[in-house]
Amino acid sequence: MDKLPIKNWPEEERPREKLVKFGKEHLTSCELLAIIIGTGCMKDNQSYSALDLASNLISKHKNLKGMLDLSITELSEIKGIGMVKAVQILAAFELGKRAVSEKNGNNTSFRCSEEVANYYIPLMKDLKKEQFRVIMLNIKNKIIKEILISQGSLTSSIVHPREVICPAIRESAASLIFIHNHPSGDPEPSIDDIEITRRLCKSCSIVGINVLDHIIVAENGYFSFKQKDML
Repeated sequence: MDKLPIKNWPEEERPREKLVKFGKEHLTSCELLAIIIGTGCMKDNQSYSALDLASNLISKHKNLKGMLDLSITELSEIKGIGMVKAVQILAAFELGKRAVSEKNGNNTSFRCSEEVANYYIPLMKDLKKEQFRVIMLNIKNKIIKEILISQGSLTSSIVHPREVICPAIRESAASLIFIHNHPSGDPEPSIDDIEITRRLCKSCSIVGINVLDHIIVAENGYFSFKQKDML
């Protein structure tokens, strides 16, 4: 049966029909991914259903978590996954991460460090490279804008104060929150993290911009410089 097109399977076995009839919680990860992929393909005179493609993807990367930060090129390494299917998969994963973030926090304003961490952990904890982002807020602590300042290890891609201060002044930001991720899974700050935070806080103070916090997010939780009285 697995070599037949899904449309020729018994109706109760087709992922879409199964979801409609029994609900999303009754589908496996492969079946849910197959719905996103949509259609199978023919490769090397062999037929692959959407479920075959989904199973091959998950098997190659061990689980869904291993697929969260893949590029279009990496997804396309599986036979039958071209650019269109890869884009659909990436879009679905990104929507999922954003939905979890919005459920965990408020993306228009934050009331505490924990709320910031809860919003950004789903978005950043599985990234393979460190990212340093700046959240700009107005005088009422409403978010004006978020910008990516640096990507890569903070020891090699040093965050310079002017890269933070110039856009903050341009956007008339009253205060800032720094946030970056640790791909290692450990949120504890390094010596470089502490030094960068000290330097940025000092520079922002000179131009009258308040730094509310620097939060490090990782798979094993988060670290708040404010909560640890390190600002």
